[in-house]
Amino acid sequence: MRLVTWNVNSLKARLPRVLELLHEHAPDVVCLQETKVAAATFPHETFAAVGYRAVDRSAGRWNGVALLVRQGLPVADVRPELPGEPDPEEARWLEADVDGIRVASLYVPNGREPGHPMFAVKLRFLEAVRDRAAELAAAGPTVVAGDVNVAPEDRDVWDPAVFVGSTHVTPEERHGLAEVVAGGLRDAYRDVEPDAAGFTWWDYRMGAFRRGMGMRIDLALVSEHLAVRGARVDTTFRRVNQAGDKPSDHAPILVELERRG
Repeated sequence: MRLVTWNVNSLKARLPRVLELLHEHAPDVVCLQETKVAAATFPHETFAAVGYRAVDRSAGRWNGVALLVRQGLPVADVRPELPGEPDPEEARWLEADVDGIRVASLYVPNGREPGHPMFAVKLRFLEAVRDRAAELAAAGPTVVAGDVNVAPEDRDVWDPAVFVGSTHVTPEERHGLAEVVAGGLRDAYRDVEPDAAGFTWWDYRMGAFRRGMGMRIDLALVSEHLAVRGARVDTTFRRVNQAGDKPSDHAPILVELERRG
């Protein structure tokens, strides 16, 4: 299975770039986050025209997650909810069986800053992910992929000193994410790239992308039933394309997976 996860930061704004990605990489499944569209306006027909079935959990102008699945692959047991999530209206989790692999697209709350009420919400959301991901990983092949809004280690930010006291790097957030992984998942990118930075997000300001001022906050977590044959961040999608379309502030991760045994 070729899987992509990408926070597109508005599907309406980034639809041409998503179509470019489908054409260039021909993934089997794509996990999208921050689609920022209403359910009634999700572009199902556009994706169907290029060979993909879309299932979405949409919430209008904020948040939103989706799965794009190559036509011909079976999709079953779609569940647009995460048991125990703090606010189901925020559309931050979507899971389905794709060709026998349980795939979940998630978008963890940003948390704003330590001490803010949304920081506590973020930690509660990670607890809900922990519990559900452990259930899924125990049951069979599982991928949980998306924008986790946590940099797992200091090497996952361009300058740890800059982030001291900020969200994304606090011990509480990292502990919450580590508990998700400990429930039977592995960081697919680190399976094949133990040393590379692998940044997936860069601020639009200060020339951050050009200057390498990034963070690795998008992950593909896979269960022991799956071997990772490749993983990389496609930074070309963080650049302006020939048509001049503005990129998302995130770049997509491409993962090649194979069932063990």
